[in-house]
Amino acid sequence: MLKIFKYLKKEVLSVIAIIFLLIIQAYLDLTLPEYTSKIINIGVQQNGIENASIEKIGQKSLDKINLFLSEKDKNYILENYQKEDIYKSENIYKLKKNANKEKISSVLAKPMTLVYFFSSKDNNLNKYVNIPEGMDIFTILENTPEAQKQTMFKEIDKKFKDYPDTIINQMAINFIKSEYERINVNLDKLQINYILKVGSIMILIALVAMFSGLLTVFIGARMAGRLAKNLREKVFKKVVSFSKNEMKKFGAASLITRTTNDIQQIQMVIVFLFRVVIYAPIIGIGGVIKALNTNSSMTYIIGLAVVAILVIVITLFAIAMPKFTKVQKLIDKLNLVTREILTGLPVIRAFSNEKHEEERFEKANKDLTKINIFINRTMSFMMPIMMLVMNFVCLAIVYSGAKGVDNGSMQVGDILAYIQYTMQIIMAFLMISMMSIMLPRANVSAKRVIEVLETKNTIIDTEEPKDFSKTKTGQVEFKNVSFRYPDADYDVITDISLVANPGETTAFIGSTGSGKSTLINLIPRFYDVTGGEILIDDVNIKDVDIKQLREKIGYVPQKGILFTGSIKENIRYGNKNITDEDIEKALSISQAKEFVSKLTDQENYQIAQGGTNVSGGQKQRLSIARAIAKNPDIYIFDDSFSALDYKTDAKLRKDLAKITKNKTVLIVAQRISTIMHADKIVVLHEGEVVGIGKHKDLLKNCQVYKEIALSQLSEEELENA
Repeated sequence: MLKIFKYLKKEVLSVIAIIFLLIIQAYLDLTLPEYTSKIINIGVQQNGIENASIEKIGQKSLDKINLFLSEKDKNYILENYQKEDIYKSENIYKLKKNANKEKISSVLAKPMTLVYFFSSKDNNLNKYVNIPEGMDIFTILENTPEAQKQTMFKEIDKKFKDYPDTIINQMAINFIKSEYERINVNLDKLQINYILKVGSIMILIALVAMFSGLLTVFIGARMAGRLAKNLREKVFKKVVSFSKNEMKKFGAASLITRTTNDIQQIQMVIVFLFRVVIYAPIIGIGGVIKALNTNSSMTYIIGLAVVAILVIVITLFAIAMPKFTKVQKLIDKLNLVTREILTGLPVIRAFSNEKHEEERFEKANKDLTKINIFINRTMSFMMPIMMLVMNFVCLAIVYSGAKGVDNGSMQVGDILAYIQYTMQIIMAFLMISMMSIMLPRANVSAKRVIEVLETKNTIIDTEEPKDFSKTKTGQVEFKNVSFRYPDADYDVITDISLVANPGETTAFIGSTGSGKSTLINLIPRFYDVTGGEILIDDVNIKDVDIKQLREKIGYVPQKGILFTGSIKENIRYGNKNITDEDIEKALSISQAKEFVSKLTDQENYQIAQGGTNVSGGQKQRLSIARAIAKNPDIYIFDDSFSALDYKTDAKLRKDLAKITKNKTVLIVAQRISTIMHADKIVVLHEGEVVGIGKHKDLLKNCQVYKEIALSQLSEEELENA
C-alpha cells in the first residue's frame, strides 16, 4: 500500500491542507468537553462565578477577609480594587479591568472560605472557641494580638492541606454568592450571561469543526478521485504496452478487475486514510492527556478500555485477515467465468450446455458470496462489542466519579467531560479498527495494481533508435530466426532464414501448429525472437522505434476485430488523415463495398461492440479494408481470407495485387487456392522451413506441400490451376 503514495506526489498541497484541517478539527473536538464541564460546574452550580476573583465586594466583607491576609496580600488586593459606589452606607469595591484574576483568586480563596465558614450559623465554633455573648469571631480576631493570630493561621493552613482544592473553591464561590445577594447583584442574570457566552463559544467551535470536517472530506474525495484516475490511466497505458507474454501472464479478466475494482478499493481507502492516520491518533492521545488533566484517579478505566478494544480488534482480525486476500482473486475468477460465458454464448447454446455454465457461474458467485458473508459477519461483531465496552466504561466513570463528587475531589461537570474524553479515545480506536477492515483488502488491491505497473515489458524500445532506410521500402529478411515461448521446453520456430522483397507476395503454409502465425507475429514485435534477427530494409527491428515499425505495417489478424463506432471510423483506425475517396477505394478492393452499400447508413453504419451485427466474412473484409486504407509498405494477412468464399477470395486478391506492386505482401493461409499464385511460398513443418518456391515447383519438390495440396484439391484441379 505504501508504494501507492508515490503516485500522490502531485497532491502534496491537498495532503498538507488535509493534515492542517484535521489538526484544527481534532483540537476543536478536544476543546468541547472543557466547555461542557464549564457550563455545568460554573454556569449551573456556581451561577456563572468562575473563581474567587470577586467582581464586587462590600467594605464589611472586605474587612473580614483582610483579617486573614498578610500585609503584602492586603496591599495587593487594595491595588486591584477601586471604590465604585455606596450601598447602604457601605463602600462597594469593584475589580479593576486589568487585574490578574487568577492571582487574585489564589490570594482570596482561603480567606473567603474561612469567612464563609465562620459566618455560617451551623459552624459549631463554640465547641472549639469560647465566644462571649454578643460578640462574633471576627470581633475577637480584630482584638487578638498579631503573634497569636499568626500562630492560629498556621494551624488553619495545616488543616487546609487536608482539603481538596475543589472544596476550598466551592466554599469561596459560596461566599461570593452570599456577598452578591447581600449587595444586590443579580445572580440569575450573571448565570444566564455566562451560559450564553460559553454556549455561543461551543456553537462556534462546533461550526468551525464541522466546516473543517466537510472541507477535509471534500479535499480528500477529490484527491482520491484524481489518484484513481491517474492510476487507471497508468495501468491502461501499461497494459496497452504489454506484449502477448504479459497479457498471457495476467489474463484479460484479471487486468479488467485490477483497472476497475482494485483501483476503486484504493480510492475508497484513501478518502478515509488520512482522516484516520492524522485525526484518530491526535484524538486518542489528546483525549488521554485531557482526561488525565481532568482527573488522574480514573486513569485505570481508560487503560482497561484500550486493552479491551485492542484484544477485540486483534482477535477479529486474526480470524478475518486470511479471508481478505482471497476476495480479489475470487472476483477475478467471477469476472473470468462471466467473460467466458458471455463470449462463448453461441457455442454454449449450440451444445445445450446452459445448465453447466449456470452451475459454473453459481459456484464462482457462491464462493465469493460465502467469503464476503464470513468477513461481514465477523466484522459485524465489532460494533456491538465496542458499544458494550463504551457502556461499561461510562458506568465505571459514573460510579468512580460519584465517589469523587461525594468526597469533594471532583465535580459533576468533570464526570461528563471525562466521559466525553473517554468516548473520543474509544472512537479513535474504533475509527482505526474500521479502517483496518478496509485496509487489508485495499492492500491486496494495491499490490495487484503495483504488480501491473512494475511489470517489466519484455518488448521495449531501444534507447538509441535507428531510422529505416529511405532507399528501400519494405524488404523483410529473416536471419536464422528461432523463437521459444516463455517457460516452454522447446523452440516453436527453428533457424528460419528467408527474404520477402517489395513487389512480391510471400505466402506461408503448413499444418496446424507449424508456426505460421507465430512467425508472422514476430515482424510487428508482438513477440521478440529468441534467436537470430529480423531485418526490415536492412535494419534490425529491435533497433527501431516500435511505433515507427508498426506504422510501416498493415496487419490483418486471423480473427477480424472491429471497434464500436461507424464503419468509416473503423476504416480510419489505421490512418486518421485518409479521405472519403480512400475509404471508398479500400472498401471496393476488400470486396466490402457490396454489402456496405446495402446498409441503412452505409459507411456511417454503427458497428456494435465486438462487431456482433456483421458476419464473420464481413468482419474480415472490413479488417482488410482498414489495412489497405493505411497504405503501408508491408502487408501482413494472418489467415485473413479464411471466412471468404472462393469467388470473393479470388476477386479480392486480384484487386489487391493492383495496389501492392511495390509493396511487400505476407500471407498466412490454410487454403492452397489462396496462395498458389504467390511469388514465393514458404512451407513450414514443426517450426522449420521444409520448402520455398512457387506452387508448381513445390508440388514436385516438397512432399509436405503436396500432401496439403492434395488434401484440398484433386490432381486434376491442381494441374489446371
